[in-house]
Amino acid sequence: MSQIDLSVIIPLYNEEESLPELCNWIRNVADAQNWKYEILLIDDGSNDGSWEVIQMLKKSFPEQIVGISFQRNYGKSAALHTGFAACKGKVVVTMDADLQDSPDELPSLYKMIAIDGYDLVSGWKKKRHDPIMKTLPSKFFNFVTSKVSGIQLHDFNCGLKAYNQKVVKTVEIYGEMHRYIPLIAKWNGFQKIGEKSVEHRARKYGVTKFGLERFVFGFLDLLSISFVTRFRKRPMHFFGSLGSLSFLAGLLIVVGLIIEKNYKIYNGLKYRDVVSHPLFYISLVAVIIGMQLFLAGYIAELMNINSNKKNEYNIRETI
Repeated sequence: MSQIDLSVIIPLYNEEESLPELCNWIRNVADAQNWKYEILLIDDGSNDGSWEVIQMLKKSFPEQIVGISFQRNYGKSAALHTGFAACKGKVVVTMDADLQDSPDELPSLYKMIAIDGYDLVSGWKKKRHDPIMKTLPSKFFNFVTSKVSGIQLHDFNCGLKAYNQKVVKTVEIYGEMHRYIPLIAKWNGFQKIGEKSVEHRARKYGVTKFGLERFVFGFLDLLSISFVTRFRKRPMHFFGSLGSLSFLAGLLIVVGLIIEKNYKIYNGLKYRDVVSHPLFYISLVAVIIGMQLFLAGYIAELMNINSNKKNEYNIRETI
């Protein structure tokens, strides 16, 4: 059993101004709760003085601070993936580095995981301090994601989330899949997913690192994660099913054309050759596509069996 009560994972990119205040705030909250804790600061290739600030904080918090610096910017999912692999706490909380997430939420989030038995608790920024051009697309995105996933959450993309350690050691995230961690956790068997209304504070330092394009990419990622999570271990179920249906449809069309020709011959009616009928070429295409889909499923199965490689990121330095 882990000796650390709480791990706080903070992915960051160019947040040198907010880090000292944030870490001191977390320390005050954790000390008040008498927790054994760690703060994992994952520097996602910052080009300001963030890593120097982390090194300074390591000297001030030698036992609590874990700093990991990427050689270049990989994205939030890569930072969280690395933090999940390195953390040791029995309860894991992720939060953004811009001080818009309040560390005062930590005790209630910790209680929901450690005492109430939730596998995952997602924050809900019920009152947001963001422009309408950001909040309206976000509401639509969350509505669609909730309907597709069957998980009743108001804010999938909230950076403030709490996890049981088993969850973070099980889920694998990459690309821009961090916003779908509740969905990935559910499909990995963690069914007790909750939500808590959390304080969303106005940005104090710097500027937002996200634009409207993330919502476009978000829907593409939703389709991708839905497919990958359901069929990654059994791609033949997807490709093989579609291929079989396509092949069967083409075969039935050909059989129908042959039966129609023989019927007309038998009854002395005017008929046309099967190969001169437009439907014959449609059926031929369907048969070929069916065979290709089936072969794609077979090749995917072979690749799935032989591929066990995890995501790897080029870490520049760890303290």
